Amino acid sequence: MFEAWREELPVLGQLMREGMYGPLRSCEPPITVPAWSVMLTGKDPGQLGIYGFRNRADHSYERMQIATSLAVTHPRVWDVLGARGLRSVVVGVPQTYPVQPINGWLISSFLTPPTARQWTYPASLAQEVTQVLGGEPYEFDVMDFRTEDKDRLLADIYRMTEKRFRVLHHLLGKPWDFFMFVEIGVDRIHHGLWKYMDPRHPKHVPGNPYQDAIREYYRYLDEEIGRLLDRLDGQTRVLVVSDHGAQPMMGGFAINEWLIREGYLVLKEYPDRPTPFIKAEVDWSRTVAWGSGGYYARVHLNVQGREPQGIVPPDAYHRVREELRAKLEATVDHRGRPLGTVVRTPEEIYREVRNIPPDLLVYLGNLAWRSVGSVGLGRVHTFENDTGPDDANHDWDGIFIAWDPQERWGGQKVEGLNIQDIAGMILEWMGAL
Repeated sequence: MFEAWREELPVLGQLMREGMYGPLRSCEPPITVPAWSVMLTGKDPGQLGIYGFRNRADHSYERMQIATSLAVTHPRVWDVLGARGLRSVVVGVPQTYPVQPINGWLISSFLTPPTARQWTYPASLAQEVTQVLGGEPYEFDVMDFRTEDKDRLLADIYRMTEKRFRVLHHLLGKPWDFFMFVEIGVDRIHHGLWKYMDPRHPKHVPGNPYQDAIREYYRYLDEEIGRLLDRLDGQTRVLVVSDHGAQPMMGGFAINEWLIREGYLVLKEYPDRPTPFIKAEVDWSRTVAWGSGGYYARVHLNVQGREPQGIVPPDAYHRVREELRAKLEATVDHRGRPLGTVVRTPEEIYREVRNIPPDLLVYLGNLAWRSVGSVGLGRVHTFENDTGPDDANHDWDGIFIAWDPQERWGGQKVEGLNIQDIAGMILEWMGAL
């Protein structure tokens, strides 16, 4: 976006020319949850104790818990501002459901369940939203973005986004000091249509009917952002940020199939068809490690005295973990070429480690490949995602644009920014540090 499309995005382009911009390094893992909470608390995932949308609830093999707003125990930007009497408008920020009281107005995010009884704060805000939308339902997300029906997906993304901006214009009329929204449509169109745009994608077909779909959506967002900015006074600073970047997904690496082949994971019976790992019959008495699927792989060791049927002696833990790490870093693609996999341990990347982290955080192909958790595939490399069509994986660097109506930075490109810097930057600008 910074280079290839900036001339086609007049609003963001102007912010970049007059302000400052650069890559914004995401957290580890660079996943929506916990990344937005990292950004808004200034704490790393270990300090938050959140390593993904779903996290181990205990050291059993089955129990997982969803990282809702209740999992975020550190104050976010609007909490700090509210304690100083400043009012916030917050729309669509992940991990805001269940809604918590704030000094201001809040609409929860795409993680809001369809059965939610309260999705705004105050509760009466929901009636305002319904009135603004003429009785149409507010849409937190698109349904089933991993679909082959791209026309339906695009229609859903545009409809959702148009509604969101109608509501945002209404909320601009509130007496706010801090205003923030997240548009999930950007994420959904990346995952749903990246291969049509990017010649680097292994499934790209030149001249396809959707090759400009992402670019056109960006143009639409640029126009809508411009309409919002036109309503601001001459005192309001603007930040445009993302929680992570995006890149073409080169394939899927079946982490549990690999662990089976390497002798670390043993099944009582190998399934005759692709099967989610949670439904597989694992012989825990002979299993050293298992993994999970997602945009990165989480690998857990089966440790004596920690897991119910652990077999890795505690005094062998570090040796086994480093052995696994070395083998994962040496993994190859379907043609025998090094993947360039990056493997990290919690204690080397976090200031503090809370709750139950993975023993290894595995970025397959340095995030170019997705982790596939299913077993029964009969192979390690796959080009069909086990949770539905998905064209993009996450990337380390998101975007950062800062603009001040009273201070021109002259299009300065800044390097070295980290997602944990944003909370402090906002609070400093607001005089709340």
